[in-house]
Amino acid sequence: MACVKRIVLDVLKPHQPNGLEFSLAIADKSPSARVKLTVATVDEKTETVVIEVEGSNLDYQAIHDVIAGLGASIHSIDEVEVESTAEPEAAG
Repeated sequence: MACVKRIVLDVLKPHQPNGLEFSLAIADKSPSARVKLTVATVDEKTETVVIEVEGSNLDYQAIHDVIAGLGASIHSIDEVEVESTAEPEAAG
């Protein structure tokens, strides 16, 4: 089995909630995760942000649902780090 350790998302969000509130909402749904939000561009009604989430076993669907629930949309998954947790089968 594999688990997601890190994911970087390009997200279009409204100005509200602000970056801190947005990051806290993602962290609340991702136990033991670290969330970093960087504002890339700002226009009259929206912001494009890069969100980096790191943790031991991230649930992408939960992160997606939080982002959508805050009125934002994911443009792309820009980076992902996945780690295998299964032991390789013994030959023989």
